[in-house]
Amino acid sequence: MLDFESSKGALIAKTIEDFMTLDLTGVGLIGKIYAALQSRQPGPACMMGARILTDAVRAQKGPVVIATGFPEGAGVPETDGPVGAALIARALFMGLGVESVILVDEDWEEMMVGTCRGAGLAPLPFPEDGVIRPVEFIRPVYIRTVPKDDAGCRAITEALLEVTRPSAVISIERPGMNDHGLYNGLGGRPLDGMVADLDQFFASAKARKIPYVAIGDGGNEMGMGVIAEDLRRFSPKAKDSGIPGRGGVAAVMAADHLIVSNVSNWGATGLIAALSALLEKPSVFHDAALEVRCIEQCVSFGGVDGMFMAPEPAVDGISAAEWAGLIDALRNTLDRLNGRVIGWKGDSGDWRQQK
Repeated sequence: MLDFESSKGALIAKTIEDFMTLDLTGVGLIGKIYAALQSRQPGPACMMGARILTDAVRAQKGPVVIATGFPEGAGVPETDGPVGAALIARALFMGLGVESVILVDEDWEEMMVGTCRGAGLAPLPFPEDGVIRPVEFIRPVYIRTVPKDDAGCRAITEALLEVTRPSAVISIERPGMNDHGLYNGLGGRPLDGMVADLDQFFASAKARKIPYVAIGDGGNEMGMGVIAEDLRRFSPKAKDSGIPGRGGVAAVMAADHLIVSNVSNWGATGLIAALSALLEKPSVFHDAALEVRCIEQCVSFGGVDGMFMAPEPAVDGISAAEWAGLIDALRNTLDRLNGRVIGWKGDSGDWRQQK
């Protein structure tokens, strides 16, 4: 396993972080968000997150629960989040041999099933007894849905913790409750009635000492309470949503470990790249073609792009074709850092030192 505190490991970890801080959407917040995170949680967030998940899975042997889903108009889910969740589930299985349970609202099940198939996973029925068992000769994933009413949602999530017994829990691009107990879009849009309350699930997981890793990009996502105080100083609606009585949009739930990026799916890519590097297993990091297929499947089965607000094959206004280029750029850069390049005589290694 890679020692990310060695000179080589530190360079790989920092390179992944550098990719995560690219302002791909031009919003102008990621630099401040990342600086705030470093002041609260110093170090390479993606690599540290990969190590936390690896240690938890190897120690506990249980599945990983991944919660996602962010509603746009009419409650339709956006592509940012589900695509990342599906590809994280693939990486965890390829790298650690562990199954994932993806947790979404009931009305988003079809979208999540299609997205997982796009990521090269086979969605299987969630077991009636709630216990995830190994299944040979298939690359599985499980979709667990929750209703939007509090009692029904809590009954299912408590069973996940008591019976399914996850090794770790992850949230990616999932609305987080603010200090008024309300869910909001980043621009202050009320999400009342559009999402189930999963804050209680993560609070209960933390109380059980189950490691919790979160991925977010704006500040209103679950887990970003790690930097809530900082967000209120520089993020436009973090302190005041602009709607009287609703407070700001900053999420209060703090993850045990937070990963931030300009787009949450890109943060998932950073975590996957870090897990691949940490385990020294290149197959864990998916290729560009799979990223594109996953996005396309997400929109084909009900997802919409978060900028176009339509079933366009894009994430936060960035086309699937552009994401393919970004995946290739990060994969190729990490290959070069690992010496997986061929020089003029057919030898691998740093060709610049040979001339």
